[in-house]
Amino acid sequence: MAENLKLYYSIREVAEMLELPEYTLRFWEKEIPSLKPKKTGGGRQYTQQDIDLIRLIHHLVKNQGLTIKAARERLKTSRKQVVDHHDVVARLRDIRAELMEMLEELKKLSPEVSES
Repeated sequence: MAENLKLYYSIREVAEMLELPEYTLRFWEKEIPSLKPKKTGGGRQYTQQDIDLIRLIHHLVKNQGLTIKAARERLKTSRKQVVDHHDVVARLRDIRAELMEMLEELKKLSPEVSES
């Protein structure tokens, strides 16, 4: 929750947060015109909007297997669909993680669950 209190994040913070190399972020900046972090003498400053866009790019490139060019076109032509799809996938991952935790708890309570 404290993350949302910051206005700007450094490239290092964003890279760590999203588990991406800094060079990937710099490359995506060159390839995706709408990704424009504020550049200061001290480096790049990313807003929460920039981070949300990077998450979408990551989803398209890493999860859906698109090239950066295809991701750029998809964001340009159907951004709302991309956002909706990303949100659904993220929610399903959260649900799966919750269910796996529940299963582990059930296994601890009842040995029969482990056998099935």
